[in-house]
Amino acid sequence: MVPLPQPPETLSHRRAVWLMVAVTLMWSIAGVVTRHLEHARSFEVTFWRSLFTLLALLLILPLAQGRAAFTTLRGGGRALWVSGLCWSVMFTAFMVAIILMPVANVLVTMAVGPLLTALFAWAFIGHRIAPRTWAAIALAGAGIAGMYGTQMAGLPMAGTLVALCVPLAAAVNWTVVQHAQQQGHAVNLMPAVLIGAVLSALATLPLAWPLQATGRDLALLALLGVVQLAIPCVLAVRCGRVLKAPEMALLGLLEVIFGILLAWVGAGERPAPAVLLGGALVIGALVFNEILAWKEEK
Repeated sequence: MVPLPQPPETLSHRRAVWLMVAVTLMWSIAGVVTRHLEHARSFEVTFWRSLFTLLALLLILPLAQGRAAFTTLRGGGRALWVSGLCWSVMFTAFMVAIILMPVANVLVTMAVGPLLTALFAWAFIGHRIAPRTWAAIALAGAGIAGMYGTQMAGLPMAGTLVALCVPLAAAVNWTVVQHAQQQGHAVNLMPAVLIGAVLSALATLPLAWPLQATGRDLALLALLGVVQLAIPCVLAVRCGRVLKAPEMALLGLLEVIFGILLAWVGAGERPAPAVLLGGALVIGALVFNEILAWKEEK
């Protein structure tokens, strides 16, 4: 595996937390933007978003890492390619699920991510999870369940299964990252995001034909590819060098809260009181966990 070049400034735990919050905010615009598309549907949405992500990464990675960003692809090792495959599954499954189901249902299904990540990290790499993180995961899970528990019975099975692929792939991805770091290899996983975009675009192009996106659709999908996917995914990889896998997944729950708020403001999806209560539990769990983490650092 190719050692990762050290960045000029190493992220502190606190800065990594706030950077991850910004990442989740960028991730959360997918639902509301998708609802404003005119003609692009199903796999075409995924294809264009992945293609624009690929084009953006071809510019971002050389600026961030120089030629090493591409030479890593030849000798990055198994972890790099496993991570790339995981990214492609996440890229594809998320957008397909968004088309099949309401945004809120997709976000609820994805919210099992912290539990899956914690279990994967514990089972496969012997990750020791702090009691505060277990408690926060349980509280956040209860909040998410309370948000849309009454809707789960009517959830389309196909959409549910597709949406479940996202947290499963994320759990595998971050566990691979942590395992590589434990073995003393700071794997350069930024190119893994590029690999994921390439695989996703290639897999969905045949299914997206004939293309029907309008100019407005392409502008919105370019926004998703660059701002909602390429930039935040690269930043999330950097955060993954500092934050543990369960913390990454727990902070990722903020995408649910931001996504609900944006859908409310941008698409008129007014949340029920149960949604607001569940959101308060999730935010409370995040604040609880991170305040204790900062105290332990000090």
